[in-house]
Amino acid sequence: MDSTSIAIIIVLILSIVIHEVSHGYAANWLGDPTARLAGRLTLNPIKHIDPVGSVLVPALLLLSSAGILFGWAKPVPYNPYNLRNQKWGDTIVAAAGPGINILIAVIFAVIIRAAVPLGLSGSFIELSSYIVYINILLALFNLIPIPPLDGSKVLLGFLPFNAAMKYRGIMAGIERMGLLFTFLFIFLFITLFSGPFFTFVYFIFEALTGLGGL
Repeated sequence: MDSTSIAIIIVLILSIVIHEVSHGYAANWLGDPTARLAGRLTLNPIKHIDPVGSVLVPALLLLSSAGILFGWAKPVPYNPYNLRNQKWGDTIVAAAGPGINILIAVIFAVIIRAAVPLGLSGSFIELSSYIVYINILLALFNLIPIPPLDGSKVLLGFLPFNAAMKYRGIMAGIERMGLLFTFLFIFLFITLFSGPFFTFVYFIFEALTGLGGL
């Protein structure tokens, strides 16, 4: 494994961890200390490793030469009934993860655009470009409105009551399928939707950084 692959994996792991910790901080800010009391408000990756999302899925994607690499951490626990804002609490907590990924992407995109005046090295710009790309990818992927991705809870907050009730029923049915649905979704995503998705991710990357390639 070369240095570029190692750098990408490190950036991916740290970005996923920051994503999950942001959910916990948002819940804590809204009055639910569950994640804090469970010791999950930490950037220590070991606390967030999910056997499937952090190990099995990335390993299978690497070994199968799928051409893409993604994963997820163990979800940060929170109790929605503890949230002070019962109307928007779930939505805010769910949006916090993709939100921090977007913020990280924007910050490093600004650094890339200021690279020449600041005299930054080419290797730092290359690393920054990976950070921008991976965080855009994580934000957009997690905003897909399919459980257990964050987009499902973000969408739920904006639906009218009757539509929200029907959508909750769909979410419950999907969640009951567990890992079966997870692997089915990953298969369908890779075979049918990964092309347009990664084209859109790259479009956003170019728009933010002004770079023409990774």
